[in-house]
Amino acid sequence: MSLRPVIVGGGPAGMAAAIELVKHGLPCTLLDEASRLGGVVYRGPLRQGVTLDYLGERYRDAMHALHAEFAEVAHAVDVKLNSRVVGGEAGQWLYALNAEEKVEKIDFEHLLLSAGCHERSVPFPGWTLPGVIMLGGLQLQIKSGVVKPLGRTTIVGTGPLLPLVACQLHRAGAAVQGVYEACSFSRMAKETLAMLNKPQLFLDGLSMLAYLKLHGIPLHYGWGVVEACGQQELQQVTVAPYDDNWTPDLNQAVNLATETLAVGYGFIPRTQLTQQMGLRHAYDSDGFLKPEINDWQQSSESHIHLAGDIGGLRGGEAAMLSGRIAAQSILKQRGAISAELAEKNRQRYLTELKAILRFRVGIDSFTQRGSGQLSLPREDTVICRCENALRKDIDTALEQGVQDLISLKMRTRVSMGDCQGKMCVGYCSDRLREHTGKADVGWIRPRFPLDPLPFSAFQTETEEA
Repeated sequence: MSLRPVIVGGGPAGMAAAIELVKHGLPCTLLDEASRLGGVVYRGPLRQGVTLDYLGERYRDAMHALHAEFAEVAHAVDVKLNSRVVGGEAGQWLYALNAEEKVEKIDFEHLLLSAGCHERSVPFPGWTLPGVIMLGGLQLQIKSGVVKPLGRTTIVGTGPLLPLVACQLHRAGAAVQGVYEACSFSRMAKETLAMLNKPQLFLDGLSMLAYLKLHGIPLHYGWGVVEACGQQELQQVTVAPYDDNWTPDLNQAVNLATETLAVGYGFIPRTQLTQQMGLRHAYDSDGFLKPEINDWQQSSESHIHLAGDIGGLRGGEAAMLSGRIAAQSILKQRGAISAELAEKNRQRYLTELKAILRFRVGIDSFTQRGSGQLSLPREDTVICRCENALRKDIDTALEQGVQDLISLKMRTRVSMGDCQGKMCVGYCSDRLREHTGKADVGWIRPRFPLDPLPFSAFQTETEEA
């Protein structure tokens, strides 16, 4: 008897894939580490009675539509919430820490990984102070209806998430002091034609800018963070104009009294599991590692599919389309539908996806990072928070001739902590590529388990008895 297809990640991509599989008569298993499906984008509030009107009508309608469509097929989906995948073998199985805090072995014949992404860390003096938070994490807080940020909030970074979160925070009653976009306005304006491939999203962007202006929230183009200051918590942030290479002009730096600093310099595909499973990867032009994917969303192993932001940052709508395409491939491989029908469905989804990709070209172009930002940390600035490795430790290793990430890890202990490099490897990789001039400086393959395990995971039934 064939095993059910297994989907890891209950965000837009995973939910859309499950919907497609069940609609064509193929039950599946869906694992997600959260207590609710929907992912960071469409999870919704964690408490009963919380409304999300401040997030906008279009967002609310899209979230409700996805959950309503999933509800129609939920009877044939074995949903395992609070289940965190901590490792696996490409050919045969996964290991997950389940809701009972036990490690569970999960066999599969067909697997879809839609683990999403995590935020890019940009070290600068004071970035570890309480009160400094990543922008996506702050948005997740207000999306979940959990808590609003303390006092005055300053937003720095690049990309469309900055004005979006600023509007959402203001509607939720938070005090937004200002938005500082690292990209210059002229550079952004050059991408207007590409962004018109998604007219509604383009208009949404204009409406956000109008909202900020109407409510007196300043938006500064070509400005970025320099440092954050405070004794026990954040009290002040310094921002300055950035040149085209994102080097700050300290002669024009401005100090702002603020209680919350939200930092958003983009996202990185969450590839720890795909790396550990030995799938093929390549460097993206933006410096991060990305798994290889074909037009059927297949990885280098044909029975393992990838969908959503794990294969590149394209947003919730694109994630759902990629999940539906991956489902067509699985259905075809399992013989649940004909190759002709699978191809017809794939082409329909690809047509919609291509318009989004053309739009994303414009976004990716104006948000392309400048190497000047690498000079922000001072000698005593922490780079690896887990192992307390400082900027001066990285500098010394480079002066001693280190040429790749593995050697840097052995010299400085970066990535040896619990997070296995999620926070520091991006900066270290950027520094190495700048220092050596090489595009490929290697990568640190995550070890098992991907996340720390509680002692309860190692208890046997005999010990419990």
